Amino acid sequence: MKKNISGLVMAIALLGCTHDKSPSHLNRQDSESFVKINKDKNTIKERFSAPPEYRWVDEKPDNFGYFIENFKLKPYGSQILKYDGNPISTQDLHEAVLDIDTGNKDLQQCADAVIRLRAEYLYKMKMTDEIKFHFTSGDLISWSDYKNGTRAFVNGNSVNFRKTSGFDDSYQNFRNYLDLIFNYAGTISLNKETKPIEKNADLRTGDILITPGSPGHVVFIAGVSKNKEGQKLFLLGEGFTPAQSIHLLSNPFNKNISPWYNLDINDKETKTARYIFKPTNFRSF
Repeated sequence: MKKNISGLVMAIALLGCTHDKSPSHLNRQDSESFVKINKDKNTIKERFSAPPEYRWVDEKPDNFGYFIENFKLKPYGSQILKYDGNPISTQDLHEAVLDIDTGNKDLQQCADAVIRLRAEYLYKMKMTDEIKFHFTSGDLISWSDYKNGTRAFVNGNSVNFRKTSGFDDSYQNFRNYLDLIFNYAGTISLNKETKPIEKNADLRTGDILITPGSPGHVVFIAGVSKNKEGQKLFLLGEGFTPAQSIHLLSNPFNKNISPWYNLDINDKETKTARYIFKPTNFRSF
């Protein structure tokens, strides 16, 4: 289980719902989606076509959004598996599973899934100086510090850092660093590390929708499509508790456009397949 440094986590209530404002021709109460799913394709952008009259919004090849929308997927129909290899009980609220490990401990939960993807992107782009995350306590440790031997020692509410190991920049040591972050970070720290988004027009792939707290939750935008009128629809991905496969959500509230969602930063609350966000709080790295 994850360890929260005592006295540093607050509880958040989870209530509410939202309405769907997608265009009328995509808002009939049919039981099947208008979205073409290319089951033989193995990336998010290739597998999920945009709804009728929409087109994918292209991302620049070097940014986080491009990394997300081109992330490799497991074969269509793959189950969500817990960290121990067993399937979760609910298998009807996702449309895809990302091809990335969960680890073998109950660590890579919701905020950690976002942290994992962000860190993997920076690692792949060799932007390693930017790989740094806070604990819920506010203490910061970077991958640069960790690979040079710095380790965290937690005693109650106190965190101390000491150099106790030699240099190791292997990928396995990078995963060890991330497990440390997963153990002591969460939605509270992730919320503080990101910036608020003020306009719907600014929402893009890689942004997050987050409720900071304990419990809290976060989903990430995994794709964006837009029509000629400028209206956007969004794919959403998440990790969850207990630690489990990072997955792409279906939209049980509007099956005509599933797995796409209509999102509005001005909504008082936003309902996703497995969580209700109240208030709506979109943020970006």
